[in-house]
Amino acid sequence: MAIALGADHGGFLLKEEIKSWLFREGYEVKDFGTDSPDACDYPDIAVEVARAVASGKYEKGILVCGTGIGVCIAANKVPGIRAALCHDTFSARASREHNDANILTLGERVIGRGLALEIVKVWLTSAFTGGRHKTRVDKIKALEPALPPPDGSG
Repeated sequence: MAIALGADHGGFLLKEEIKSWLFREGYEVKDFGTDSPDACDYPDIAVEVARAVASGKYEKGILVCGTGIGVCIAANKVPGIRAALCHDTFSARASREHNDANILTLGERVIGRGLALEIVKVWLTSAFTGGRHKTRVDKIKALEPALPPPDGSG
């Protein structure tokens, strides 16, 4: 599974922990930055990760900022993205099973490393259950503007 990963300065350290864990577990990972704890703007990174996931190049994405809120809001502006802010394993599982979330967002200043890694594990191993949930996700998809082609034409 190919994972797009990104963080701003507020999530940099946790992103690095998650990246190491993902590599150890055998995931293919593309790190979209940031590459240091120096201040940067979370929308830039969140949108880059979200576009990579929406294009289909990456199956899922993980974004980290100080609270997880900013990157979640920014990622959800990209058509085709269902980003979910999760700070517990129940929400992580439900975001996949019920909402088919394709981006997980986390807050480095909100949760510790151990819990964050457990959330990532649960989120990556939980599957969309479909059924009545598919009907609801389809209604969400119908609210989105069409995703422009990756080459920018159209």
